[in-house]
Amino acid sequence: MKHPLRLVVGLGNPGEAYRTTRHNAGFWFVDRLAQQYASVLRQESRFFGALARVRHQDGECWLLEPGTFMNLSGRSVGALVRYYQLLPAEVLVVHDELDLEPGVVRLKQGGGSAGHNGLKDITAALGTPDYWRLRVGVGRPGPSRDLAGYVLDRPSVAEQAAIEEGLNRAQEVFSLLLAGHMAQATQQLHTVVRPKSPSGA
Repeated sequence: MKHPLRLVVGLGNPGEAYRTTRHNAGFWFVDRLAQQYASVLRQESRFFGALARVRHQDGECWLLEPGTFMNLSGRSVGALVRYYQLLPAEVLVVHDELDLEPGVVRLKQGGGSAGHNGLKDITAALGTPDYWRLRVGVGRPGPSRDLAGYVLDRPSVAEQAAIEEGLNRAQEVFSLLLAGHMAQATQQLHTVVRPKSPSGA
């Protein structure tokens, strides 16, 4: 059954100190969508975060940036999902992903949290892992680097450029997600287009 998206949640930590850190990749994507659809994210105390509404030909979709800090993201998401009686298949959570290189973005439904505390808390709040995830690759640090410190640090200039390119590709398929065409969006997003050689071969 086709389920158009009704909620896009960007994960991150509130505050200027965290704005440019890897852990805020979900916020970056939601900020882009708000700008694209000329929507303004406004603080909503009953949903513990910043909220905007996107109107489109298939209905409307909410954009949410939890203001609870990453580990308590479920408090915000759960409140909105219960209020609007949303199905898990109508929810997309956008988050940073250590297991993907910068520039790689993947779409999936369900699965575990892979140690991501934001996902873990959302799954607990919703009582199911069967919501959609947009995994934004940020890469892994070297073996001597602390993971928590890594995700709370800024990407290098090259990494940031790659991440932005990945977010561009995700934005290109967003209209498909809004309409519930998940398989088509996944195929388009996951297809790697290799540049032609100068000879045209």
